[in-house]
Amino acid sequence: MDYSNSKVIITGGSRGIGLALAEEFVRLGAGITIAARDETRIAKAVESIQACRVDTSQKVTGIPLDVTRMEDVQKKLGEWVVENGAPEILVNCAGFAHPGQVEDLAIDIFKRTMDVNYFGTVNCVKAVLPAMLARGSGIIVNISSVGGFLGIYGYTAYSGSKFAVTGFSDALRNELKPRGIRVSVVFPPDTDTEQLAYESQFKPEVTRKIAGNAGLQTPQQVARGIISGLNKRQYVITPGFEPTVIYWLHHFMGKLTFNIVDWMAVNAWKEVNRRNTTSN
Repeated sequence: MDYSNSKVIITGGSRGIGLALAEEFVRLGAGITIAARDETRIAKAVESIQACRVDTSQKVTGIPLDVTRMEDVQKKLGEWVVENGAPEILVNCAGFAHPGQVEDLAIDIFKRTMDVNYFGTVNCVKAVLPAMLARGSGIIVNISSVGGFLGIYGYTAYSGSKFAVTGFSDALRNELKPRGIRVSVVFPPDTDTEQLAYESQFKPEVTRKIAGNAGLQTPQQVARGIISGLNKRQYVITPGFEPTVIYWLHHFMGKLTFNIVDWMAVNAWKEVNRRNTTSN
């Protein structure tokens, strides 16, 4: 797929997977606009992305944006569309996770997680979709998670929000297919980002035990996997071996998958509680 002169908007593009994806797209000739809340981070990210350009004519810009505020999204992305036209690609990568056992999580964490992950995605789609429809083409990429098709111990708030992103993407794909707009949903695995480091402060011991042997990808590996999936015109994109295996096992052997994750959770829970009892 040729990305030369394509205009790409990436929310959450100042760090992590979003930044890595922006750098990959710009290496392929695209123009990039990243959106994030922190203006200092945006400025640093823009410099990093510019350093990856293959041609100095490639436009790299940043927009300070809170995806949870529909008025802010409509105003700023609306102004961007008026100035630049419809983007060829919109990537909804802004995300938030705060793990913990359900009884320990404040309801505000559930609301915040849904606001960022789900409503943030919906807000940005609604802001740019009319321009894509008017042109009759475009690609929307929604970043979900392995936790967006398989619930994970300690991630009730996050999995709930990412299941919503997955369901939204399924329905959106169906609506937009006859109208010339492509939709992809991405299920990345655990990725070595600042967000994951933040989560580590709050993970229940059982979650740590379950995830102990899971692989960790770099943002660059995930970004390359996403672009590979787009090049193949895939709706479901699973960057890497682990998420691919988990996705197909779950969808073709659903009940067995639940049995496996339940077994892992029960055994991890027993081990953690046995260790805690012994130490006391």
